Amino acid sequence: MSGVTESKIGELQDQLSAYMERKGLRSTAQRRVVSDVFFRTDGHLSIDDMLSLVRKQDPKVGYATVYRTMKLLVECGLANERQFDDTVTRFEIAHEDSHHDHLICLECKRIVEFEDDEIERLQEHLAERHGFKLVSHKHELYGMCEDCRST
Repeated sequence: MSGVTESKIGELQDQLSAYMERKGLRSTAQRRVVSDVFFRTDGHLSIDDMLSLVRKQDPKVGYATVYRTMKLLVECGLANERQFDDTVTRFEIAHEDSHHDHLICLECKRIVEFEDDEIERLQEHLAERHGFKLVSHKHELYGMCEDCRST
């Protein structure tokens, strides 16, 4: 389970409901199950991961419902869509006050989130030196984790 508090989950659900209302979309029980499972789960989840977790709550939820709900969460800014290895799209909660980067193991696909103030400063300096003002970025480092290197 994620480190997201019950009150934060409530806020996220409220934001989703407000977005759907503005867009004229219905709030269905299945959408609520999908979004609730997503908000309560740590990590970088694929549609298949989400489907497996959601079906533990409601076995009738289909792939298309999970897919459309995850796309909706991205559209309204509550989820980030990531493609670390160009094959599987993964989703993570979009924390508005937090930025992090990723280390990805090419063997086992383990993903480690990290934050480093020095890297952030260097990126800003590099952008300035080349006449850029950074708006956003993704920093992904690929390699082999310690466990995979030792096997």
